[in-house]
Amino acid sequence: MTTVIENNQKNDRLEVGTPLLEVKDLHVEFHTRDGIAKAVNGVNYSVAAGETLAVLGESGSGKSVTAQTIMGILDMPPGKVTQGQILFRGQDMLTMGNEERRKIRGQKIAMIFQDALSALNPVLSVGYQLGEMFRVHQGASKKEAKEKAIELMDRVRIPAARQRVNDYPHQFSGGMRQRIMIAMALSLQPDLIIADEPTTALDVTVQAQVMDLLAELQAEYNMGLILITHDLGVVADVADKIAVMYAGRIVETAPVHELYANPAHPYTKGLLRSIPRLDQKGQELYAIKGLPPNLLKVPAGCAFNPRCDVATDLCRTEIPALHHVTDKDGKELTGRRSACHLWKETLHG
Repeated sequence: MTTVIENNQKNDRLEVGTPLLEVKDLHVEFHTRDGIAKAVNGVNYSVAAGETLAVLGESGSGKSVTAQTIMGILDMPPGKVTQGQILFRGQDMLTMGNEERRKIRGQKIAMIFQDALSALNPVLSVGYQLGEMFRVHQGASKKEAKEKAIELMDRVRIPAARQRVNDYPHQFSGGMRQRIMIAMALSLQPDLIIADEPTTALDVTVQAQVMDLLAELQAEYNMGLILITHDLGVVADVADKIAVMYAGRIVETAPVHELYANPAHPYTKGLLRSIPRLDQKGQELYAIKGLPPNLLKVPAGCAFNPRCDVATDLCRTEIPALHHVTDKDGKELTGRRSACHLWKETLHG
């Protein structure tokens, strides 16, 4: 494709579809009093310019730990990266010095946190916090930074931005605070945005508004977007591809519509069944039985086997590889992989 991205910081141009971020065989563990918790265990995924990757899974699956490792904000100790690469535009961020990585964080990769009230400083106005990005990274004056902050607030559709630029975070609703977080992430027009549960604690209507805004801005600036969530309903209309995580591993990857139509892993199937549907009014909502495993004592074999309705003896003893998924004729399905010994039965059964 000939569409390009203008990068304000380097004045270089990236073709849409160019790989931005590649996470390769990433392992992260936490050393605790009770033992070593393997929070991320061999994660591989990638996102390209103009592409949206949704990373799904229950709490504790490793989604946010992977994102924090990418951003370089994981507390170490107790966290420790034991293996892997995080390639941003071909450069391994794990081997960079602190100063080199700081220049990427915010300018090239930005993050939207799930709890805006906690992420924003309660004693500083939102205008000051938005303007800080321009003062620190671009040397803007206080007046210039304030004007840019107002422009950003207008861009994310905060009403009466000029009148509200001096207001404090607690004076905004949850949805408006999330818009401020989006504005902060967009301030330097990064190549990639990581949105970690951006609609948590928002009502359904506001969730839809925030997701529509994110999708619109991502398309406008042709940025890569990693959307981390536990809610499959949130990403159906915005993601290009999905990576499903369980107990620190990727258990399934697929283009979004193919995964929704026909999952190839029992865990994904359970997540899809748990989405409320209009044609199930009055019926009991489905829930996957049991709880996610304790990462200090992950079950032998497939980590999902104690909760799986179709698990066999093989599932209880051998960790499944991330298999390439094929159709009934044996033709490989592009972008589809499943870490399940019974992926054929799940997909084609």
